[in-house]
Amino acid sequence: MSDLTELYQNVILDHNRRPRNYGTMQHSDATAEGKNPLCGDQLTLWVKLDGQQIEDIRFTASGCAISRASASMMTAAVKGKSRIEADTLFERFHRLVTGRAEPGEDPAALGSLAAFSGVSRFPVRVKCASLAWHTLRAALAQRDEVSTG
Repeated sequence: MSDLTELYQNVILDHNRRPRNYGTMQHSDATAEGKNPLCGDQLTLWVKLDGQQIEDIRFTASGCAISRASASMMTAAVKGKSRIEADTLFERFHRLVTGRAEPGEDPAALGSLAAFSGVSRFPVRVKCASLAWHTLRAALAQRDEVSTG
């Protein structure tokens, strides 16, 4: 196993064991639920907005390590970002996990989110990694539906 692969695995395991921004939020501006029927992952996401900016974001989840770690890392990555910046990050992350990165697009530019670069080799895990991101999109669009990744 390469050092980089081991580092990525350790990052994912750390975020699964000690998720950041974990817990409920009393006064959110948006909330959404996500479920992955293939893996059994379940997620609830709360977002506090300041205009177009994500001021705070929290989640609760049960499921596999990839799903929980992705939710943790996503919340850390989008906190303080605008809706547009969060959407752009979603697009880049989704291309990474589906193996559809654009020519010249460097996964390292995603920072710690690059830890999910190997997910594209396991198509069944793409939904695990992207569930939180799809749920964030639903929350920001204030769609009253359950996201399935």
